[in-house]
Amino acid sequence: MIQRLACLGWLLGFIMLSACDTPSLEIYVSPVGNDAAAGTLSAPVLSLQRAAQLARENSGQVPVTIFLSGGRYPLTTSLVLGPDDGGTAEAPVQWKAMPGENPIISGGIPVDNWSQEEDGSWSASLPSDYQGTFRSFYVNGKRATRARFPDEGYLRIGKAGGDKRTNFYFNDNDIPEIAEPERLELIFLHDWSVTRIPVKSIDWNARQLTAVDSIGSRLAFFTLTNWEEQPRYYLENAQEFCDQPGEWYADFENRKVYYRPAPGDRIEESTGIIPLAEKLIVIEGDEEQHVAYISFTGITFEHSAWQVPEHGYCGVQACMFSDRGADQSGWSKIPAAIELDLADHCSFVQCTIRNTGGSGIWIQKNCSGCEISQSHIHSISGNGVSIGEGQDRLADGVPWWISHPEEASTGNKVSQSLIERCGLQFHGAVGIWCGLVANTTIEHNEIRDLPYTGVSVGWMWTADPTPCRENTLNANHIHHIMTILSDGGGIYSLGLQPGSRITNNLIHDVQVNAGRAESNGMFLDEGTKELLIENNIVYDIAKSPLRFHKAFHPTMVSNNVLVCKDDTPPIAYNSTKEDDIQKVENIILSQSSESDMLRLEELLKNRFP
Repeated sequence: MIQRLACLGWLLGFIMLSACDTPSLEIYVSPVGNDAAAGTLSAPVLSLQRAAQLARENSGQVPVTIFLSGGRYPLTTSLVLGPDDGGTAEAPVQWKAMPGENPIISGGIPVDNWSQEEDGSWSASLPSDYQGTFRSFYVNGKRATRARFPDEGYLRIGKAGGDKRTNFYFNDNDIPEIAEPERLELIFLHDWSVTRIPVKSIDWNARQLTAVDSIGSRLAFFTLTNWEEQPRYYLENAQEFCDQPGEWYADFENRKVYYRPAPGDRIEESTGIIPLAEKLIVIEGDEEQHVAYISFTGITFEHSAWQVPEHGYCGVQACMFSDRGADQSGWSKIPAAIELDLADHCSFVQCTIRNTGGSGIWIQKNCSGCEISQSHIHSISGNGVSIGEGQDRLADGVPWWISHPEEASTGNKVSQSLIERCGLQFHGAVGIWCGLVANTTIEHNEIRDLPYTGVSVGWMWTADPTPCRENTLNANHIHHIMTILSDGGGIYSLGLQPGSRITNNLIHDVQVNAGRAESNGMFLDEGTKELLIENNIVYDIAKSPLRFHKAFHPTMVSNNVLVCKDDTPPIAYNSTKEDDIQKVENIILSQSSESDMLRLEELLKNRFP
């Protein structure tokens, strides 16, 4: 027996020693490196592209770790990683920050050498090698405000023009006269979406503004007054509007950018950034071979660009839009700074994604086992995170979700992350959008400070079967959302989702809707069916904590705490049979009751210590 134990101990020791001797490759990158160097700690390479090239020679054969020293890594085009750049479970490819350092992958180019103007603003010449236009600008690490009017809040139209599509009349003294109205961009707010479109002309005598095309999607109900008779709007991009600290304006004909310094800005120490690269990282496989086992840890990604189409951005919902210039059917979607397509087991851990011109990160078609965790996603123009795709793509001439449902993205996860201040340009954006996806997990995130919805799952406006199923939204803290638009909620669902669960979430601070439709803690929209809503706490909601619209049996609402005003029902039913929604042991509390509020306080302590 003793001899057997000795042999077993020797064998275990040999296995451990062999594991320690497993070959691996380390590649080092530095902003002061040299691409002719070997990529060692003492001789790092300079560019991400060269590091990827060195890794490719061994990827999938041995574990590869690419260490990035602190500093800025500029990209003018995307870093594209394909199947040959990926790894395996035993030999992954890892991009990591050096311990204690903060590498920043930036898609922008710097602007400095500021001059003081007579009116107190600063000006700088655009870089000599820069050609084009930009719609986002960053100074000293912060997103500057594109010159706008009014500086805060919104205007409301006087009345719609005759076609209720392309023009409207404004109220007396609402829009100040400016020298070049054709440079303006109109931002027009629909209930749950936004249009950004160039102005064609302004007739100040008639008080009439005309856009270059239809304001809003060409869907039949997107007339100017479908939701309100006097909807909200504001204007951007006139030099006369550049009058508040932190605002900017670019004169592309004379190749100058103007900036009103914010408190604390020092002209000799300030740097502006023009975003240039539309996408920073693209991880893309193909139908024959997915890309797999690539991870990024401790890295910051910022300064992506996206240009609105020539005839404007006409949002439909959640960064889907009608692209009138594209030769395609269906809807387009705003791109993201980081995109994954046909990718498996790729991850972003302890990363920061910020200051983007489009969305933050998009896990697209037929991806599985990918994860975003312990990350901070903020200052985003579009969606913070997108997972999966909508209905429009065709496969073999048929919508993909019918002909190839196995191509749905499945088993992806977003956890322990802070997602905030998204939708800064495209206000119909959401914190996390999940389309026709399966087995997706969204848990233990904080999602806050959003103009529209916190988390959106599903993309079918009927109860027709799709691949969307078994998704879990658990233990998220969602608050201070719906700050600009309406007809959404902390959580929004669409369509049949067998086995899906919304559990243990804390949702609060949803202000009264500014448009026609109300905003809620959860909005369970058209086709919602086979969904479990359990153990959530929803309070400080201006309207009903839960709202169902064209939802169906079976849907279960159990053991939730719903806090509402005395004149507001805890659950609203729009075109939904109340009996179709099964309700079990929910706790209904009144905001006006002191004892109920004390009970809420105790429940919060117990469930969310």
